[in-house]
Order: sequence, then C-alpha cells, then structure tokens
Amino acid sequence: MPTQYGLSSTLDFSAHLRADDVVTWPQGTGEPLGLTRRLVEQRHALPVVELFVGMTTSTTLSPEHADRFRFRVLNGAGSTRKLTVANVADIVPCYVSAVPALVRSGAIRIDVLLLRVRPHPRPGYFTVGVMADFVPALVAAARCVIAEVDPRLPVTAQDALVAECDIDVLTECDADEILLPDSAPDAIDRRVAAHVASLIPDGATIQMGVGGLPVAVGYALNNHRDLGVHSGVISDVIVDLVEKGVVTNARKGIDAGRTVTGGLFGSRRLMDFANGNDALEMRSSEYTHNQQVLARVQNLYAINSGIEVDLTGNVNAEVAAGRYLGAIGGQLDFVRGAFASPGGRAIIALPSTTPDGKHSRIVASLEGRPVTTPRADADLVVTEYGVADLRGRSFSERTERLRAIAHPDFRDRLQ
Repeated sequence: MPTQYGLSSTLDFSAHLRADDVVTWPQGTGEPLGLTRRLVEQRHALPVVELFVGMTTSTTLSPEHADRFRFRVLNGAGSTRKLTVANVADIVPCYVSAVPALVRSGAIRIDVLLLRVRPHPRPGYFTVGVMADFVPALVAAARCVIAEVDPRLPVTAQDALVAECDIDVLTECDADEILLPDSAPDAIDRRVAAHVASLIPDGATIQMGVGGLPVAVGYALNNHRDLGVHSGVISDVIVDLVEKGVVTNARKGIDAGRTVTGGLFGSRRLMDFANGNDALEMRSSEYTHNQQVLARVQNLYAINSGIEVDLTGNVNAEVAAGRYLGAIGGQLDFVRGAFASPGGRAIIALPSTTPDGKHSRIVASLEGRPVTTPRADADLVVTEYGVADLRGRSFSERTERLRAIAHPDFRDRLQ
C-alpha cells in the first residue's frame, strides 16, 4: 500500500528526492498541479534535481526556477516555450514514438514520477484519466511514484490505468485542474481548413493536433460521414463531430467503433465525454504512434502543421527566428504512418505568412534550420491559397506547386 499523506500541500519532497534525481510528470492536462507547485515552492530546501518535461500548459515552471532545477525538455510548445526561449532548458530531440523505449532502456532516466489519479472501478487500480501517452513506461522506470487523488478526472482505461501497488506515495489534490477549451480559429485558419477538408473522403480516419487550425478543420468536416479518429491527442471539437454523427469510427480497419487517443486536451465538456465512455480508448504512444498499428488503419489522413516549408518540401516545425518554439513531436510518426496506411495521405497545413504578414511560411530554403519532416516524406501541403500535391514530383515541379500556394506578395521573390 502507498504511503498516505493528507493534502498535496502537506507533502515534504525532501523525504523522497535524492541529489540529481530526474523528476517528471505527464504532459498538458495530466500535470498534477498540487504536486508540481509544491515542488517549486520547496526547491530551496531540496537537493538539486533535473525536471524532464514535455509540453506544459500551466504557469508552474519559470526560467527563474533554474536556480535549483536543471531542465530537460522534449519541445518548446505551450508554456515550455518560456524555458527554451530563455535558454535554460536542454532539448532532447526525439520522436514521440521513441520516448517510451528510451525511458524503458534508461537512455532517458526517470527517478521520480508525479501523477494525477482517480480510483478506478477495477479493483486495485487508479486511472490517470487524461494523459496516457508515456505513462506506462514512466511508471515502470520510476524509483518513486507520487500521486495526488483528483476525483475530477474522467474514468478512462486501457493504458491510462496504474496499479495501486505501483504508487509509493498518495496525497489528495488541493489545486486547480488544467482545462484547455478549444481556441477560436481565425479567418485564415478557416480558409486553410476548407482546403484540408476537401481532401478528406468519407470513411477516412483522421489524426490532428490542437489549436485554432485543427479546430477549424474539425468545423470544416461537419458534412462528412463515417470518419474515424486515431490521434495522439484530441480536443473538444472531436466531441462535436461524434455528437453530429460525423465520427462513427465504423470504417477504421482496426479499433472499430472506438476513438483512439493518447491524451485529452480540452474543457470540462471533453472530460465529461470521456468519463466512462467505452467508445473511447486511451492508449500510450507505443500504440498511437506505432508504425505497425498505423499501417493497419484504413485511409489514415494525418493532419499536421509546421513553422515553414521550403520549396523542395522540407518541413521545419521547431525553430523560428532562432528560437526553439515547436516540436519534433509525432509529426513524422504520423506522416510515415499515413504512407503505410492503405489509402492514407499526409497533410501539412499552415497559413501562407506569419501572423504579421511580414514573412512567408513557404521559403526558398530552410538555411540550416531543422528539418522536422524531410522532403522525401512530403505529400500534401496546404495553405489558404490551395493545395500542393508533392507526391512523386521533381524539385522543379515542387517549386512551381509550392509557389502557387504561397502568399501572392512573396511569389515573385520565391521565383
């Protein structure tokens, strides 16, 4: 049985942390705010430790905390960006699909894991509810698992389950939960999304992320039929599509009738939708991003974005203006998974310019900036000006097609 504490605020981390420990917690909505805030508050009374985090969406961590923490991060997305922009975080470049194996092998060391949990109806188990992506591997690797019980979590199963015997310390949550309502798409997002939706046939299985553009794609799919969902994360817009009968998961080829995801990035509406929902499967990235699994999905349409695309089809989704703002993430996992899927396609969708309109996001060359998805994997690139199909195209043909979907103000200089 785990050691029992009262509220998270009564937990003394000095009893559980050792010098140079690596401490981690699930991404996004899975962050146990009571525990992470207590950890930050106590940092001057603790040995120096390393925090290994993915995408955070809270205000918990700040560059000033580098006075006692070392930061290693998977990306510069969400509020993790504050750390990468301030140059206080070391970035570990790897695909989402690779993280669990790296953790299990010890190449990425994990000593202490912090979780949000809720008792599950299955005796002897808790559910982490909202974020399954790396959790099984993290639980297996950690020397010490500290969890806060939060009854607001949805009851989910599959890879979101953690055995009671794997939890060493248990507290009660005394902090807010993280809810992430969908952001409103702007007019350009909607124009891009209209082109994306025109590419997706009825019966396709979709993968997409979160943010204004994916939400706009969701809205643009309202008249489709029998779509499936197999995605690293889902947001509120998927609830809309299920309730309207657009998403039925009837023609996926695998996991028929079930939405498959590794994480819930949404509002209370999404959490209530997920609670006890047998038509929703929470799976780790060892399943959601697995190439053999994706090859069995029928008509997988992977919808991702980037910071810029060069005229040969290389995609940079990581660095802008010399700052690490994005992620390697699961983009290439799903791009290649879509190629392996019977009837699948891989879409990179992005506005044609930066928000201020001063810079084209279709560029002549990446000029040393990262290549997140190589040109050899390029398929469909979409902006508000149309679609460039790059499959099997030569360099000169790609240049012509990508110039055609660049903003008109930049087409001549791209010549």
